[in-house]
Amino acid sequence: MRNLTMMTDLYQLTMMNGYFTEGKAEQTAVFDVFFRQKDTMNYAVFAGLEQAIDYIENLHFSSDDIEYLRSLGIFCDGFLDYLKNFKFTGEMYSVREGDVVYPQEPIVVVKAPLIEAQLIETALLNIVSHQTLIATKSARIVDAARGKSVVEFGLRRAQGPDAGIYGARAAVIGGCNGTSNVLTGQMFDIPVKGTHSHSWVMSFDSELDAFRAFAEVYPDTCLLLVDTYDTVQGIKNAITVFNEIKAKGHKPMGVRLDSGDLAYLSKLARKMLDDAGFADAVVFASGDIDEYLLESLNNQGAMIDVYGVGTKLITSEDSPSLGGVYKLSAIEQNGKLMPRMKISDSIVKVTNPGFKTLYRLYDKASGMAIADLIALKDEKIGKPLVLTHETERWKTTTLQDYDVRCMLHKIFVNGQNVYDKPTLGEIVEFAKTEKSKFWDEYKRIDNPHIYKVNISDKLYELKQSILKKHKSK
Repeated sequence: MRNLTMMTDLYQLTMMNGYFTEGKAEQTAVFDVFFRQKDTMNYAVFAGLEQAIDYIENLHFSSDDIEYLRSLGIFCDGFLDYLKNFKFTGEMYSVREGDVVYPQEPIVVVKAPLIEAQLIETALLNIVSHQTLIATKSARIVDAARGKSVVEFGLRRAQGPDAGIYGARAAVIGGCNGTSNVLTGQMFDIPVKGTHSHSWVMSFDSELDAFRAFAEVYPDTCLLLVDTYDTVQGIKNAITVFNEIKAKGHKPMGVRLDSGDLAYLSKLARKMLDDAGFADAVVFASGDIDEYLLESLNNQGAMIDVYGVGTKLITSEDSPSLGGVYKLSAIEQNGKLMPRMKISDSIVKVTNPGFKTLYRLYDKASGMAIADLIALKDEKIGKPLVLTHETERWKTTTLQDYDVRCMLHKIFVNGQNVYDKPTLGEIVEFAKTEKSKFWDEYKRIDNPHIYKVNISDKLYELKQSILKKHKSK
């Protein structure tokens, strides 16, 4: 387990030094992690909690860390001495990995001494935002694949080793059923998959020689990359080799397309394989694929069985950041938690105050998700429940017969991990189940139907009272 305590922004440490100096270090504070609305991301699949837990459990400053901070000449000796015994002693609540979440919802809530809660902002956002981003991109791609298998192929294009390792983990949470990344496969027991590259073919005197050599080494997993030179001839050469290994009692796996018109070539490859008696052989496609290309390929009737998705998944190319934020929502004064709210001219940057929780409401008959409700921690919700749009108050929905799930789970209590971390397989199954509880209209790529995320009446009243108080000053 790595010690990432020093993976923070300098201003977190300068604020901590200031809190210590001002006698505010032990003042209890509540912070929320959430993300803001983006045109390319109407929902998200939460991921990264396991690594966030590992980070917090291992929080401590080594003697070398403290000496480095001392060398900067900006921290008082008392603060540096305090860091010698630093650890997380607070509470943390979180939604489960694999949960579908929406903008402005508190997906992680931290309640801890101010000095501790301040430090973890940078790393927590870094870990959770990245994996959530990639899990979400993966979910969109898998949806667009319409039941066809999707394998994560992006390690070579990832922005560094951690992005490749944990991005592949997140992609599997989002719905990919394997990865080319061997280390991720080893670390998280994920199926690893791959074929061969163009260099294999180019290292032989002819493509046919290369295919025969590969089939000799891997006769039962023979998937041949056919576009090194001429794709149509490559398919013919693959069929020649498939006939040879079939005569020896082996079953070829299929062909891989990595360039060109994938819709046209996949239909041609399918026909050629079928006509040659290899109806079970798969057509595997890779090459700058994302959900938008998949939608187009589907509309064109492409005959592709498996997709290898790399660059545009592992980098979330069209939306390279989640937009995750970490905002103070309450602070202790005279033994009582007092709400705090960020006020802005931009409505999307106005935060929800107070110590909160998050509920998901399901239709009792169908089991499908109806709406989410952000409420204050001590609120009870009953039946019937009237949901009112926060800004367009004339829009209401009355729920009579529904099931409710509290989405925020206790992770840390008094600095101790109390959460039984699920296996990655359990997370994947949970993610699949939860995603199936949302109508396709909410998940479509273009112009999705807007899922209802409401705040409770008490939270609305609290926001209005703070805004009114601020305006009167």
